Amino acid sequence: MSDAESRRLDHALRAAASRLAGPDARHEAEQLLLHVVGRDRAWLFAHGDAALADADASAFEALLARRIAGEPVAYLVGHRGFWTFDLQVSPATLIPRPETERLVELALERLPADRPLRIADLGTGTGAIALSLASERPQAHVIATDFSADALAVARANGVSNAVANVEFRHGSWWAPLQGERFHLVASNPPYIADGDAHLVQGDLRFEPPTALSSGADGLEAIREIVGDASTHLMPGGWLLLEHGWDQGAAIRALMTAAGFVDVATETDLEQRDRVTLGRVTEGQDASR
Repeated sequence: MSDAESRRLDHALRAAASRLAGPDARHEAEQLLLHVVGRDRAWLFAHGDAALADADASAFEALLARRIAGEPVAYLVGHRGFWTFDLQVSPATLIPRPETERLVELALERLPADRPLRIADLGTGTGAIALSLASERPQAHVIATDFSADALAVARANGVSNAVANVEFRHGSWWAPLQGERFHLVASNPPYIADGDAHLVQGDLRFEPPTALSSGADGLEAIREIVGDASTHLMPGGWLLLEHGWDQGAAIRALMTAAGFVDVATETDLEQRDRVTLGRVTEGQDASR
């Protein structure tokens, strides 16, 4: 193979994919290359025989080395798609995942589109849940909280770049920034992995913020706090929706039932794994009664 052929974009992409592991190797290599050249997929398909500039080749190699070392692609390119958005991400935030879109879908099923609503997203991270709900329910006022000021900065930037104006961002842990306020629906994707779980030192999780991943000996510490104080923040008939691990549905249903919620259920994701547990406050009373 000539040097000119080896520098072609299509050859560089194939060679990079062969060095990456897993079923998404080709897609990951493509994301990194597109990030370097500043183009989209359509352009790449039309210009596969174009030469990769020296500077771009060096930048591509540097990103490949970081990916081979395990750094998530989303952090390398600085963004990740979620719902209808392309969201900025940083090491201060969790990387939005497709399964969290199931939480958004379930929330929207419980949020009328024709009236003003109050919605809260606890532990917003990139703002993925809050922005998705706000965009689909433009009459709603959504409040998104996070204890990480760095994560909130990313979420605010995502609100601006995606032109979603009906979200308010507040700094603080869980319910702390919402004292005295009630909502029609509260959603959260809190940390739910047990401290010391082996997965925390594997794959992409090694690079994501630990406080956004793990929560106590059984992974339910944050969820207990959210469920325990939900009664003072939900309107009668209001819903609480929590994303969680595949094996935590029964435990969270028990927590919500003990707290007085009704219509408690666990919904599965596209792979038929338990993913979201939800319940509502009975009409005319708090969940704690």
